Amino acid sequence: MRSHQEQDSGQGGRIRPDSSPWAYAVGQVSSRPGQSQTVDAQFPAPSGIGDAIVGVKEGDIVTVNGSFDSISDGLVFTGTFDAPVHAECTRCLKPIDRGWNMDVTAFFPYDAASLSARQRPGGRQTAKDEFDIIDGEDESEDVYPLSSDGEYADFEALLRDTLVEGLPLQTLCRPDCLGLCPQCGINLNDAPNHHHETVDDRFSVLAELKDKLKEDTTTDGR
Repeated sequence: MRSHQEQDSGQGGRIRPDSSPWAYAVGQVSSRPGQSQTVDAQFPAPSGIGDAIVGVKEGDIVTVNGSFDSISDGLVFTGTFDAPVHAECTRCLKPIDRGWNMDVTAFFPYDAASLSARQRPGGRQTAKDEFDIIDGEDESEDVYPLSSDGEYADFEALLRDTLVEGLPLQTLCRPDCLGLCPQCGINLNDAPNHHHETVDDRFSVLAELKDKLKEDTTTDGR
């Protein structure tokens, strides 16, 4: 299971809401199963998302929409991230700047120390089990931290993971991009009728022989 509970967001790997720009208040639904909270927020993009070819610049605004749903052992977040991705067209190398939408599902478990014996009676399903039932086995691998009191969810690691995994492998400025001329490098989108006259040198000797034979035939016929 991929867990981010020990990320460096404060002492002991816990969130410090007073200093983290990625902390989001969830106190109104935490520890109360069956509650839901709408999320409509903006966060700065963390560092390390992509590279100069394709990526999201650190500090660029990422819009987050979705909801937190409370279960007995944590919160399930489902929603979308809209990030300003910069890239280059893989055919013509034209710079591309556009918003990129990515679907997200993640689990934010409560701190084990903060759960009372009443909240965790014998035989109760674990957080992972409940999350599996709600959202499927594959997505249940995405686990992210809440503050120790369950009042704040930290979006930093979730933003970074989702954006890195969701970056396009190949980007086009348009579906029918013509690319660059392989001989001179001109952008064929700007000059669709551009072409070069080419001669295959492999047949130049045969062409010379043909001309010589034609010349000999003309001379003999005089």
